[in-house]
Amino acid sequence: MELAGKVAIVTGGASGIGLATAKAFLKKGAKVVIADFNDEGGKQAEQQLKQGDVEVVFVHVDVASETSVEQLVATTVEHYGRVDIMINNAGVGVLGVTHELTYEDYHKVISVNQDGVFFGAKHAIKNMLKNGDGGVIINTSSILGSVGEGGAFAYNATKGAVNLMTKSLALQYAEHKIRVNAVAPGYVESGMVSKEALGDFYDALVDRHPVGRLGQPEEIAHAMVFLVENEFVTGTTLMVDGGYTAQ
Repeated sequence: MELAGKVAIVTGGASGIGLATAKAFLKKGAKVVIADFNDEGGKQAEQQLKQGDVEVVFVHVDVASETSVEQLVATTVEHYGRVDIMINNAGVGVLGVTHELTYEDYHKVISVNQDGVFFGAKHAIKNMLKNGDGGVIINTSSILGSVGEGGAFAYNATKGAVNLMTKSLALQYAEHKIRVNAVAPGYVESGMVSKEALGDFYDALVDRHPVGRLGQPEEIAHAMVFLVENEFVTGTTLMVDGGYTAQ
């Protein structure tokens, strides 16, 4: 698929992997909707990216709310006429031992990471089916959808679910030329995953990656672009993890 002129929604698009993905898509000529719960960050991202002849707009969304996601898709269609690419990237995590995890904390992770993928896929697919010429959905998974991590019970559960949701959707909609894939990043440099924020634990994370460093958001965005452009790939979870899961 050529990205030029295509309409892409990126949830969690105000920062990190989402923002890098929005930039990568704009560079390829796509029209981008930055969707995020963080209004201030989303508006700043919109202004940052609105340079030259690109088409980008920020839309508020709470991916844990089906009504909000449905409205996001409707606003995108109203603004750009259609949805060609849906990047279900928004996510949260809660760390801690499972026997101390509250249901509220557990359910928050489920509602954002898992329900958010369901809502995003559901309403994007509705528009893609109406258009009749296919589309692409990419879900942001994680290495922790394939390997366990002590203290990340809820996050492990949701990302494992995302991997199988991806396969199921790919099989259901292949005949409609709708491809569904996932990207599973290793640990990626961000505000919360940095030497400053993590101290000595940062070095321990680096040591887990055979390439000897953490990932960069732009490297994950590059994988997103690949999965949109390569029309023979569907139903896969692409590991972009510096060798983490090869061990």
